[in-house]
Amino acid sequence: MEASRPQRGSDFARLSRRVAEAGLLERRPGSYAVRIGLVATLFVGSWAAFAVVGDSWWQMPVAVLLAVAFAQVTLLAHDLAHGQISRSRRTARIAGLLVGNLAVGLSYGWWMDKHTRHHANPNHEDHDPDVSPDILLWSRKQAEAARGLPRLVGRRQAWLFFPLLTLEGVNLKVSSFRALRRPALKNRLAEGLLLVAHVLAYAGALFVVLPPAKALAFLAVHQACYGVYLGCTFAPNHKGMPVLTAQDELDFLRRQVLTSRNVSGGRLMDVALGGLNYQIEHHLFPGMPSANLRRAQPIVRDYCRSLGVEYAECGLFASWGQALRHLHEVGRPLRHGGGGGSRQD
Repeated sequence: MEASRPQRGSDFARLSRRVAEAGLLERRPGSYAVRIGLVATLFVGSWAAFAVVGDSWWQMPVAVLLAVAFAQVTLLAHDLAHGQISRSRRTARIAGLLVGNLAVGLSYGWWMDKHTRHHANPNHEDHDPDVSPDILLWSRKQAEAARGLPRLVGRRQAWLFFPLLTLEGVNLKVSSFRALRRPALKNRLAEGLLLVAHVLAYAGALFVVLPPAKALAFLAVHQACYGVYLGCTFAPNHKGMPVLTAQDELDFLRRQVLTSRNVSGGRLMDVALGGLNYQIEHHLFPGMPSANLRRAQPIVRDYCRSLGVEYAECGLFASWGQALRHLHEVGRPLRHGGGGGSRQD
């Protein structure tokens, strides 16, 4: 999943040597052992709490706790896909199938392919699947070409962004099952069996422990909170940053840095976002263990400043504000009859 090494002497090559000399590309097995242990404890503990609480409306806080556990497991699957935890692709793939497909119901193979294409061309309106106009629109060009549901939603998409995130957990599961129809998906049989096993175990647990009304309420709260958590983890990283087109010719370093945004907030943010708050460093060095990203930041930031390359960083709420303002601006032509008028909202 890592980009090919640029030619020696390029801006990125010089930065890469500095980072390598600092030892930041080395694996961190001890750090990941602790993290995996804590996340596993949270995951198993959440299900244990579900079993202990039983038939009660107090299950709703448990649903929120389980959503946090699901999100943290998903972040571990992300690190597995990038080869941060294990050098062995086979080991990473097996662990990814167990963590992604079985534990949280997310197709590891489908997501890995999608995320690889995102890393190759972040925020590129023609090549990055994360800014494809499925429902939300990310550029004026997409707004002008929008039809159907994207056009309808696009008019008020900034207001609808967080409500739509409540559906993201379900959307990921639906997309995972749809991906099973693609011949190019590797290990389709294993992927499918593990996804079905997840659904049966998840639904079985809910409807065995809870009566139908409470089970459905738990399902709604859990999946909604899971979707919002994931959205709040990934959206601050690129949304509201420049959207590239075929006319933009940038080298590897600038393509990754100028389309990414870091989120400040200290150690708590590191844990909450799984290290993805250092999005610039992660995009430059996707195989770098997440525990090393904090140490890489000052090296990357100072180097970018020496080159005159803008390095974006702000707080979590400010990042959401930038993303929402961008969505609102993109939808302006649709609110004004498609003509892109000059009136102010």
